Amino acid sequence: MSVVSASPQDQSSLSFWQKPLMQGLWFGSLGMLMFSAGLPATRMAVLDMPPVFVGAGRALIAALLALILLLVTRQKLPSAKQWYGLSLVALGSVFAYPVLSALALQQVGSSHGILVTSVMPLFTAFFGAYLTKQWPRIGFWLFALLGAACVALYALQHSTGPFQLADGYLVLASFLCGFSYAKGAILSKELGSWQVICWALVMSIPVLLPWVWAYQPDYAAVSLQSWLALGYLSVFTMFVGFFCWYKGLAIGGIAKVSQLQLLSPFSGLALSALLLAEPLQWIHWILALTVVGCIALGRRFG
Repeated sequence: MSVVSASPQDQSSLSFWQKPLMQGLWFGSLGMLMFSAGLPATRMAVLDMPPVFVGAGRALIAALLALILLLVTRQKLPSAKQWYGLSLVALGSVFAYPVLSALALQQVGSSHGILVTSVMPLFTAFFGAYLTKQWPRIGFWLFALLGAACVALYALQHSTGPFQLADGYLVLASFLCGFSYAKGAILSKELGSWQVICWALVMSIPVLLPWVWAYQPDYAAVSLQSWLALGYLSVFTMFVGFFCWYKGLAIGGIAKVSQLQLLSPFSGLALSALLLAEPLQWIHWILALTVVGCIALGRRFG
């Protein structure tokens, strides 16, 4: 995906909404909103369908769309080394996060899931530093540990025992997805941004097919709401959302547009209340603000 930057003279003649940064923020916001609705939609889907079917099914539908796109645009096949990297991306983004989050949301509400998974950017930053050998300063790690500690205390306080299995699923999903995001960012320099997720989805089809077949629901018992939720997860969360997000990053710049991630917990909580009528308490907003603040300050001082 190539983007030609306008010269200062050209940019000065553009209207406010035509400037690259504003267009980048617009596309980036669309992508962020699509992603933040993912857990509420997952919660709606698992009310009537097995969680593995929801996790694998959303990825399979997205994989078929990705296959069509790759064939139409005649993308060059990745090399053997790139296939290995794509398998690591698929591990987190195609398998771990969709399936584990679906398993967790059978037991807890989406607002709880949003707060626990809000530490994913910290995992992404850690693996990004590990893979590139570019380690942030101590300030980043101090704020990262503070944010993770706040989430851990919240999870323990709201668990049914000393350790809630759903929280384990959510943390593991965030850990593996953070790794896949970092690995995908590195691969995107070679393959292109949207091509990475498309190839990761397509290579997963042989595994996704038997999973979907084995965990089929009782179709007669599945409500229209659950089917719509699964459709949203497949088309928007795992496919269209990536295109909007990557287009925003390319037009407006990674450093500025990526800051929209800090709004994701808040939009996710609002959508949980709107779509699922989940009650939101003051502790939810305080924790979201604390974690987002830790991430922002970590980036500032790291």
